[in-house]
Amino acid sequence: MNQIRFEGRNAQFFSTLRARIDAYFKDNNIKSSGNWKLYSKTIILGLTLVGLYVTLVFFTPATAIALGLCALLGVNFATIGFNVMHDGAHGSYSSKPWVNKMMAHSLNLMGGNAFFWNQKHNVAHHSYTNIEGADEDIDISPYMRVNNYQPKYWFHRFQHIYGLLLYCVTYLMWIFYQDFVKYFTGKVGDRDMKVKFSLMDHITFWVTKLGYIALFIGFPIYYVGLAPTLIGYTVVSMTTGFVIAVVFQLAHVVEDVTFIEKTPPITSVEADWATHQIQTTANFGTKSKFLAWMLGGLNFQVEHHLFPKISHIHYPKLNQIVRETCEEFKITYKEFPTMLSAIHSHLLHLKHIGA
Repeated sequence: MNQIRFEGRNAQFFSTLRARIDAYFKDNNIKSSGNWKLYSKTIILGLTLVGLYVTLVFFTPATAIALGLCALLGVNFATIGFNVMHDGAHGSYSSKPWVNKMMAHSLNLMGGNAFFWNQKHNVAHHSYTNIEGADEDIDISPYMRVNNYQPKYWFHRFQHIYGLLLYCVTYLMWIFYQDFVKYFTGKVGDRDMKVKFSLMDHITFWVTKLGYIALFIGFPIYYVGLAPTLIGYTVVSMTTGFVIAVVFQLAHVVEDVTFIEKTPPITSVEADWATHQIQTTANFGTKSKFLAWMLGGLNFQVEHHLFPKISHIHYPKLNQIVRETCEEFKITYKEFPTMLSAIHSHLLHLKHIGA
């Protein structure tokens, strides 16, 4: 296994920032986990999921309306992932561990696997952000090239054109291929998982995978037929994949963020861990309350990467503290004013790297 070392010695920056963040919660007498804002959002998203599913399967409307509802169901899947599952998986949804675990397993309802997500996202991505070979989130090879350390093929010159379309299949690849690769190899990227599967993890994997197929493919085929189900499921899955992929790409695959080359047996990162997180991450549209609500604070990716165990509902308040501390320590803080400007930067980055 390739070793990764953060060589930077700017410990004062993160200790200062963490002290200021801790003081914010103490002075305002609030918990860093979720509150009624997150819980009410969970209820709204859960009821929306049930309502859309029941309407499509048991009261199937006309084709045009059904396709629109399928697209909304795909957005609903992604939004539950951003808000409920993501906070639960990071242990920030509630101060009670069992509640966090339950919310993290909402991912299993939507075809994924909470155990693998923890290993891929919490451990690999958050520890080794944008480090080639260790961060699976930047590994779309050979279909796309997102940094100069990945192999380049002739078709990459067009990736800024076909990239957004390719994102539509990422959800299907995730739940029907990548999870099974992790299951049978025991690896995330080129690294062994730090925690091994227990017997209950094996049972949960197969029961929830088969349950997902039964719920979102089997039952609809029985009630509305094969062709309508396949068409509707395709719309749902492509919408889910597109929304999830775009949101996560805007955080780490844009202009002026840092990528680190893998150099076995030891990859040395010049910065300390906290500075590295800021150098490899970007925010977008932080002034938009709509984006913050829909994306579960994932447009505040800098704050999330520095403090993943703090619920996303607090990120708008933390944003100013982080920005001021970065300015004080002369650390460049990357933020796009809108989501569209971040998408534009993402496509320009793909074009540059592909060329």
